[in-house]
Amino acid sequence: MPELPEVETVKRAIAPMITGKRITDIFVGSKGLRWPFPKSLESALEGKRCGAPTRRGKYILIPVFNRQILLIHLGMSGSIRIYANRPNLQKHDHFALGFEGGEWLVLCDPRRFGFVDLFSESEIESHWLLKNLGPEPLCEDFTVEYLMAQTAGKTCTIKSLLLDQTKVAGIGNIYAAEALFMAGISPKRQAKTIQRARAERLVPAIQLILRKAIKAGGTSVRDHIQPGGEIGYFVQSLQIYGRSGEHCVKCGSIVKEIKQTGRTTFHCSLCQR
Repeated sequence: MPELPEVETVKRAIAPMITGKRITDIFVGSKGLRWPFPKSLESALEGKRCGAPTRRGKYILIPVFNRQILLIHLGMSGSIRIYANRPNLQKHDHFALGFEGGEWLVLCDPRRFGFVDLFSESEIESHWLLKNLGPEPLCEDFTVEYLMAQTAGKTCTIKSLLLDQTKVAGIGNIYAAEALFMAGISPKRQAKTIQRARAERLVPAIQLILRKAIKAGGTSVRDHIQPGGEIGYFVQSLQIYGRSGEHCVKCGSIVKEIKQTGRTTFHCSLCQR
């Protein structure tokens, strides 16, 4: 599933193309995605101008100048492509916007786990997908003190806590694994045992990993493609994720693979305590 760096990469790529531009054409697939498309989608968007897109967690938010917000979630296999001219839409292209100047934005989602929503900008704080999200890991609210407060008394693993979007928004399986490895913390460690020394390693590790991944255009393990068609090059920098059975890049021991809450976890039992 696309995580914060992948969604941030998409947001930055589409911003120059759509900001201030008027929507001149709309394609809405008949099948919908994870949920049906909003019934008012075409009439609400046609002829409207878009503001600069933002990101909240793993969601792209596009202001539309009739005081509405277009929300796009890429799901597990979704990608947004941008074209200089109207493309020939394919089987898995479920939603597309044409803009003045001829450019097109196309949402492709083979597995249809993504979704699109449209709601009033006055509901942005109360929207059911956004209201319970934790702070952004790259914002000033995500501090050592905040992490320690969230882990206090928690018997879940630190890996599970990092994946909990109500605690911190946008981190997924790949970057939780990479950050824990960089910080030398076992993903099996109970969250309540993350005292200050470990928190002081983990918070900057999370932030550094995310910034590096954004700079590299995200990680293309299976489906992620940047809007211009490029892969996410952070896959070349992965230190622990996906390296089961290989030698640890730090100590040379064998990287292990386990399952945690239905997700695959990779770790080095010598480097991560």
